[in-house]
Amino acid sequence: MSSIRKIKTTDLELKDRLVAINRVTKVTKGGRTFSFSAIVVVGNENGIVGYGLGKANEVTTAISKGIEDAKKSLIKVPVINGTIPHEQLARYGGASVFISPASSGTGVKAGGAMRAVLESVGVKDCLAKSKGSSNPHNVVKATIAALLKMRDAYTVANERGVSLEKVFKG
Repeated sequence: MSSIRKIKTTDLELKDRLVAINRVTKVTKGGRTFSFSAIVVVGNENGIVGYGLGKANEVTTAISKGIEDAKKSLIKVPVINGTIPHEQLARYGGASVFISPASSGTGVKAGGAMRAVLESVGVKDCLAKSKGSSNPHNVVKATIAALLKMRDAYTVANERGVSLEKVFKG
């Protein structure tokens, strides 16, 4: 069972969000050389999201490279009535994230990097907490890992080979 659900980028209306830009300095004998790295999240706000990292000597080039990289790593996430199906905890490096569903009208209660990922995937209502490292790269990767673990009731019933009503009776 592979939990990674790859998506083709043809005929998708993707919106990009810039999460962070980092200025990197390389010191050589001729002086300092500045370059930029940008982490970008793209999504169609309807269950598809991806992230990418772009590096270049100019900010705009780094962002466009990040968008191209993000389009190569799109995944499908179950979004039900504007929220996620269940609570999920995930880690990546030093970053740990916790995502919980919320009732309609709550909004996305998440900070910085997590908010960009959750809004790009199309989540309208959820509660989220980031613990540990606040490094945007690791927070984005941990959030994507949590969303990859999400399963809706139809998938669970299909994997178990039972009806949907039997999944809810437990």
